[in-house]
Amino acid sequence: MKRILSMITAVFIFCIISVNGAPAAEDKCYLCHSTMDDKESKLFKDDIHFQKGISCSGCHGGDNTAEDNDAAMNKQKGFIGVPKGNKISEVCAKCHGNEKIMRGYGSKLPVNQYDNLVNSVHGKLAVEGSVRIVQCITCHTAHGIKSVKNPLSPVYPLNIPQTCSKCHSDAGYMKTYNPSLAVDQYTMYKSSVHGKLNSSGDPKPAQCASCHGSHDIKPVKDIRSKVYPVNIPGTCSNCHSDKEYMAQYKIPTDQFAKYSRSVHGIALLEKNDPGAPACNNCHGNHGATPPGVESISKVCGTCHALNAELFSSSPHKKAFDEKNYPECETCHGNHEIVTATNKLLGVDKDAVCISCHTDPNSSGYKSAKLMRQLIDSLDNTKNAAMVLINIAEQKGMDVTEAKFKLRDINQIKLEARTQVHSFDPSKFKDVVSKGLLIGSDASADAKGAIHEYSFRRVGLGVSVFLICLLAFGLFLYIRRIEKK
Repeated sequence: MKRILSMITAVFIFCIISVNGAPAAEDKCYLCHSTMDDKESKLFKDDIHFQKGISCSGCHGGDNTAEDNDAAMNKQKGFIGVPKGNKISEVCAKCHGNEKIMRGYGSKLPVNQYDNLVNSVHGKLAVEGSVRIVQCITCHTAHGIKSVKNPLSPVYPLNIPQTCSKCHSDAGYMKTYNPSLAVDQYTMYKSSVHGKLNSSGDPKPAQCASCHGSHDIKPVKDIRSKVYPVNIPGTCSNCHSDKEYMAQYKIPTDQFAKYSRSVHGIALLEKNDPGAPACNNCHGNHGATPPGVESISKVCGTCHALNAELFSSSPHKKAFDEKNYPECETCHGNHEIVTATNKLLGVDKDAVCISCHTDPNSSGYKSAKLMRQLIDSLDNTKNAAMVLINIAEQKGMDVTEAKFKLRDINQIKLEARTQVHSFDPSKFKDVVSKGLLIGSDASADAKGAIHEYSFRRVGLGVSVFLICLLAFGLFLYIRRIEKK
């Protein structure tokens, strides 16, 4: 039995050596170079391929068992020397693109990295136009390649930002490929929450590859990119919705679920509007950080500029500052921002105002109540006008002008909802009054059309009666003539 096992072991080792060459420790190429104490052999000693028993000839070709240099570097034995340009990645792909070989070494790495690289933004042609911008060794190095799980690897999570920054922080280099691309991403990243945790030695927070991918990086404007606007919430959610992964940071993990229900999330995720705010619009991207009390309004104000301006001059500004309340978030929330409706305004149980203004005798309570009554009256006026317009339209009357006037009411309503942020009932009333006047005019036009319809019906009835009477009289007259 022992002899059988020994024979099987010997055959197994022979097969490995036949396929992959002799183990690196017995590799004549390595032994020779190590005696010369050159840089390559020193690095290769700590290389993951050396540890797996892969010889120098695994990448450079040739006969690693030959004592003679000429025999070892015989091109007929497959010697290619030092790979240049795209040949570098092609040599890597011979093994890393072959699932059978990779599984033979016990590797669980995907075998599509080379294809992903070729089709990525880094796979485009370099300035000279003959090779791709990035090769495998650009990020992984050549003779001292470490496992991704090794803290000394350039692509270990703690080291990735520095690895990427070697190119992306070089203004002269980046200018040749994309002059509009910022070169301060690494500096911004180090100032972010993710960057600070990464610098402190925590490998879990997001780094470049977490958001952009690794081998399959696409341009930001590519709809397949992980950081294309519509895809950003899902990318952030990979970590931020994982309760187990986020447990040590003690922050909520329901942000994506709430955002999906929000007015912003519906616009982006359901209506595919790339202009709608995603996570990075509020939190930043490379300099991502939770918005502070003061910064929330600044972030919202980049889109909702007039609302922010009105709030800044309102009585609420001082009160919010004194109580250290976030401005926009206090009333509208953060991730689950819903469409603003009349229900938010006023002193009903569902209103936002009542959460602070509970005293019926206070000016805030009275102002909120008055503004709600005004905005409701605008809706009632519009609805009443719409009923009359529909009646007139069903009767076949032309009420185009009245319908256009109602469109103006919609604009007035938007202005009123904006004016709410001034919290000045008199200014709010001025805006609403314009809408009430337009609604009254539209109702008057619709009533006029209905009246005209009735008048026409009566006129038509009288006309028909007279025509019938005339016809009957003519009939009698003709009969009398015929009798004579």
